[in-house]
Amino acid sequence: MANLRVAVDVGGTFTDICIFDESTQSMRVTKVPSTPDNPMDAVLNGVKRANVDLSDVELFSHGTTVATNALITRKFPKSAMVTTKGFRDVIEIRDGTKDDLWDAYSDVSGPYIRRRDRFEVTERIDFAGNVVTALDEDEARKLGRLLKKRGVGTVAICFINSYANVVHEARMREILTEELPGASISTSAEILPEIFEHSRFNTTVANAVLGPLVSGYVEALDESLTDDGYAGELLLLHSGGGSMTSAMVKRFPVRLAASGIAAGAIAAQHVAEQCGYDNAVGLDMGGTSTDISLVADGELRVTNDWEVEYGHPIVFPSIEVLTIGAGGGSLAHIDIAGSLRNGPQSAGAAPGPACYRRGGAEPTNTDANLWMGRLGTDLADGEMTLDRASSKEAIESKIADPLHLDIDAAADSIIKVANANMADAVRLVSIRRGLDPRDFALIAFGGAGALHGADVAKELNIPTVVVPPSPGVTSALGCLLVDIQHDLSQMFTGSADAVDAETVEQHFKELEREGRERLRHEKVAESDGVFERGISMRYQGQWRSLQVKMGDGPSALREAVQLFHEEHEKQYAFRQDETPVEIYQLHLKALGKTPKPSFKPSPDNIKEPGESIEVRDVYFEGKWHSTPVYQRENLPSGAAFIGPAILNQIDATTVIPPDSSAVIDEWFNIRITLATESAEPAMASNSNDSTPTEK
Repeated sequence: MANLRVAVDVGGTFTDICIFDESTQSMRVTKVPSTPDNPMDAVLNGVKRANVDLSDVELFSHGTTVATNALITRKFPKSAMVTTKGFRDVIEIRDGTKDDLWDAYSDVSGPYIRRRDRFEVTERIDFAGNVVTALDEDEARKLGRLLKKRGVGTVAICFINSYANVVHEARMREILTEELPGASISTSAEILPEIFEHSRFNTTVANAVLGPLVSGYVEALDESLTDDGYAGELLLLHSGGGSMTSAMVKRFPVRLAASGIAAGAIAAQHVAEQCGYDNAVGLDMGGTSTDISLVADGELRVTNDWEVEYGHPIVFPSIEVLTIGAGGGSLAHIDIAGSLRNGPQSAGAAPGPACYRRGGAEPTNTDANLWMGRLGTDLADGEMTLDRASSKEAIESKIADPLHLDIDAAADSIIKVANANMADAVRLVSIRRGLDPRDFALIAFGGAGALHGADVAKELNIPTVVVPPSPGVTSALGCLLVDIQHDLSQMFTGSADAVDAETVEQHFKELEREGRERLRHEKVAESDGVFERGISMRYQGQWRSLQVKMGDGPSALREAVQLFHEEHEKQYAFRQDETPVEIYQLHLKALGKTPKPSFKPSPDNIKEPGESIEVRDVYFEGKWHSTPVYQRENLPSGAAFIGPAILNQIDATTVIPPDSSAVIDEWFNIRITLATESAEPAMASNSNDSTPTEK
């Protein structure tokens, strides 16, 4: 009987595997190095290393960076774009903005499809959906034959105002299907039936260029899992925080463009909920980058305004995550002005930090943590041994000697710069929006997150840090917590006071019919389908709109308008109750509920406290301290330690340094309550000021 749920998250340095056994309500984890050339190899290696019999697996969920990496590296198949005559350069002109307004020498990268591969045909539909100029089918067929001669395998069809009338795009697709058998074709009316040509066109183009790449990866993985005994659907996490079956991924591959980072945000929300926090900041620090997410009033922030590269928007709902180049493998270096920098360059999985002894010679955050004793020498259950001497050599030659610092100060400075970068990122997602970090808990996870969490919290005066168990694989855990989800939208403009509520209801029912069809396609039972409505509105004369929740019934629209006023005041610090409100767009989230595992064990599984596994010298606050190290499972429920943070590493050992109070009060978390005032080290009798002899 299938009783296992397996989740895999592919990171830049490591691939994490989380296995939940429904029969015993137990969870185990493992971690293997990522394989950048073929991520699927790491997925299969991880399953093999975890000794998972795929015939026992009920659900296999996967967060992948394949789409993200493809958009970054731009290794696309031969692609073409077909658009209305006169609109060939919409995705080149963009919206005229720049990432750095004051840098005259920087420019936005070019479109995903080059100009010579963008073609025009004669057709025109007006804003209301009326056919102004019929599609020239002879011209369309001639273009189809040209594309075939060029060897084009994927096409994006982007006609002006097609969101209002799909007839021309649908016919163009039929013609190209006849002329280009087997080609992958995306139409903007299907991918994103919304106004604003640049956003709609670019999202469709991204979907088209990713189609063959993502489909090939998903098909190969699906086939490999099936051959090894897995009988269920392969679910892939998408940017909106839900999952899709492999069949639906082939239609909407662009939805995977933020697949990997969404998993960590979902896990952070779950951990915060388990620990009783409605407001939390997720700090997911991996080997290559750090992902910052925000949970406010129990909900993750979602945005429609995001991109992998600036100037190339992908307008699908996505969990709002800020990613910076600060990870365990981020390189410390000195810039041309002589200042110490940290990242965004990374040693990655290969060659990795200097301590990996795989050819890396540049110092990283991992090397600095290792030298200061905050990280042990055995990682990944002893599969990897770190070399402290290599870390010392890299830090001394690249940082300490050039800056005339001793090695302890150099290593400490590397970590402080990394912490400052992460603290600035947290400020961007909180203070910049009028939110006070002191009202939030910090969820520290990822392979390196718990090593840095307390220092980041101190920088921001965040009072509490929560470290989940096995923090290095928490993102994989997020893949087990999602439902099948589709986000649908429809343009609908009109005054909220004058529009017929029944007309709005009929449009929502149309969206629900499409949502049900998609869920049926993904084999979701009718009873497991849930539909959540939303509506975008704006004050008359505004350009930007604000989405709020929408109920059903005769008073739903009136209640949504009132909610719009309240949300507008929260986000923009003002409201105009006397100003007419316009409806801009209707939204529907179609959810296929999947069973969620319960992670809390029975009281019988709570272990008695154990002895520390070692006492080692650890560098904190400019001093070396003799510090006990515990296996995490030896820390009992209710145990309290005085000691600036609990630092958890991949191999589940916990360092208890001085100067803060840490309470292990539930199976699911370690809470670190930061001291409001600096105190003398509680373990001062065991501390020393001298550098320890090398071990």
